[in-house]
Amino acid sequence: MGSYIPTAKSERMEMLETMGMQSFDDLYADIPEELRCREGLKLPAGLSEMEVLRKMTAISEKNTRYSHIFRGAGAYYHYIPSIVKQVTSKEEFVTAYTPYQAEISQGILQSIFEYQTMICELTGMDVSNASVYDGATAAAEAVAMCRDRRRGTVVVSGSVDPKILSVVKTYCFGSGAPLIVLPEKDGKTDLRAWEKMDKKEVACLLIQSPNYFGLIEDGEAIAEAVHAAGAKLIASCNPISLALLETPGEYGADIAVGEGQPLGLPMGFGGPYLGFMASTKDLMRKLPGRIVGQTTDAAGNRAFVLTLQAREQHIRREKASSNICSNEALCAMTASVYLAAMGSRGLSNVAESCMANAHALLSELEEIGFVRKYEDEFFHEVVTICPCDAEVLSKELAKRGYLSGLPLGGREMLWCATEMNSAEEILALREEIKRILSCCDLSEKNERTGDCASREGEVMA
Repeated sequence: MGSYIPTAKSERMEMLETMGMQSFDDLYADIPEELRCREGLKLPAGLSEMEVLRKMTAISEKNTRYSHIFRGAGAYYHYIPSIVKQVTSKEEFVTAYTPYQAEISQGILQSIFEYQTMICELTGMDVSNASVYDGATAAAEAVAMCRDRRRGTVVVSGSVDPKILSVVKTYCFGSGAPLIVLPEKDGKTDLRAWEKMDKKEVACLLIQSPNYFGLIEDGEAIAEAVHAAGAKLIASCNPISLALLETPGEYGADIAVGEGQPLGLPMGFGGPYLGFMASTKDLMRKLPGRIVGQTTDAAGNRAFVLTLQAREQHIRREKASSNICSNEALCAMTASVYLAAMGSRGLSNVAESCMANAHALLSELEEIGFVRKYEDEFFHEVVTICPCDAEVLSKELAKRGYLSGLPLGGREMLWCATEMNSAEEILALREEIKRILSCCDLSEKNERTGDCASREGEVMA
């Protein structure tokens, strides 16, 4: 790396001499000899730009890209207006990160302020932070916000996404917090089970609506029951659905969290994604990370400042409820640009299209023998019982360029539709499944299914 350091060799040797060292090897004196790399790294020879492009293209071709996507379960396929990337790829934006020197970071502070404002409008809450790493982290951080000396037990609905539950469990394990999973009944939070609990030490209940099974929870009834027990309600939500459904603020949640990926961020293998967090004013001082505010400078001009940030996160970490000191600034800006481009009417259109397409998908699947597992209203995901093994059907559809719903075990499958799934595509999916069912034995996992495509040709012949 020496060639990338903007100092002359004489200057580097002078620095070594000042530290009482003769060579760079002296810097690594505490590292055991057997761990040092003496022969140099065995790196391949350098490549030209054209050779690198050719190599990377060959590697990328190993990826499977589906022409038709009917899967959600936490990451969703939405249309992203071209202006979103056009704006966020500008040089002055693409390096957006944490405002370490807040007074001279007016641009990034303004972008965060705009993001916070939109999240508050979307969730119906009073205050938002500058974002956290992803939706699961946001849920776990919200749980930590609610715990205190008297109430430390965490309750999570069984209808929450298992990935979110996994992260919450990890946080609770690390802090020694008791965690109870509240059973789900018919795919939704079981309030009767909540009423039977000893809730004296319960700090909060975490729900998700629309939940993991796509169903819309009765937020108002849950909020009333939780507050009657002296606990707080955390609502994890899909941001697109909030343009159509009742917001967490409207039904009385104390904290709203969620995954911001549907807001202009493409689906990626692991992200980067965006966790949004918003709360009532009463909990503002417990929000992790940063809150940016608007003010005026000495000349009376509009200016932005870091309004609030818990000191414990930096100087008294053992007493902090959160150690998150960063934010997903570029992803948050992407969400802001997407929301600004769509506007309230555009976002409502997307939500309405998602819901309509999901119901159309269910209708077509029912026509060919699929059975809906839960009867309650859903947004854009729905669980069906397939006429065959769901895992095997998923593999057969994948061979034909379809990413099916997510197999949940046995014959259950979680389907998703967004504004990207046209009526023609849904009909084509139905016909493809009909062909698969007619030519393959999919009653259970077996070796014969691998020959389905060839047998289909025989049947058609």
